[in-house]
Amino acid sequence: MSDMEGVSGIVKWAQVNGGEPMYEEGRRLYTEEINAAVRGAYDAGATEVVAVDCHGAGQDWTFNSYVPELLDERVDWVSGHGWSRYTQMFETGCDVALMIGMHAKAGTPDGVLCHTISTTRWGDLFFNGVSVGEFGINAALCGHYNVPVAIITGDTATCKEGVDLVGERLATVAVKQGLSRYSARNIAPKRAREMIQTGVRDALKKRSWPKPYVPKKPTTITVELGTVESANQFMGRHGVEIPEPLKVVSKAKDWMTAWNQIWHY
Repeated sequence: MSDMEGVSGIVKWAQVNGGEPMYEEGRRLYTEEINAAVRGAYDAGATEVVAVDCHGAGQDWTFNSYVPELLDERVDWVSGHGWSRYTQMFETGCDVALMIGMHAKAGTPDGVLCHTISTTRWGDLFFNGVSVGEFGINAALCGHYNVPVAIITGDTATCKEGVDLVGERLATVAVKQGLSRYSARNIAPKRAREMIQTGVRDALKKRSWPKPYVPKKPTTITVELGTVESANQFMGRHGVEIPEPLKVVSKAKDWMTAWNQIWHY
């Protein structure tokens, strides 16, 4: 499962927004880090790798940012499908997940392009009172199907966020260090890809992965909103309350049910 903001060399929205002049360079950087992870997986003995593009680039580029002709020929990839909605690989048998190019949650001072879901409509997000970002959402989705996450790549803050959530057994590859939300000290792409390939290979060979991340049941998901009008989309939904103008709460028997009540992508 991959996102774009955590790739080495990417520090501006213009590099990740479809149609912007810098976006094509960003796509290439993104695709090559995916390839590095694919190589690492096959180096470790994988028999099948599926890459899911989870980056919302806008318009027809949303979940469609890989450059197909550059992709490793051994990988299948999922494009154009709603984020967190492609689960076939989990349902039919998946050993482990890799999180490539992740970014930090909203409000992280040294998180490059940090945000959670939306830069304007969402603020903080909580699972049972624990603050999480998009890595947490991806990990919970995997955990619902009892799939562990072996590794996270991105900037230093994002790697720390992942370890803080699922534990020290999560392997990390930091390809840049955020200096602010829009600047970083980057590792050169060629070396960053070598690090990702090696990191994935070693993490998969060790097989000492964190336990699948499963938020405690029953589950309460809380969203702190950025604007008052953002609450309108949640009004009248089953299991969802709006206790404050800038707060939405979803309660259900488990994480997936609670998530489905608020995420209608």
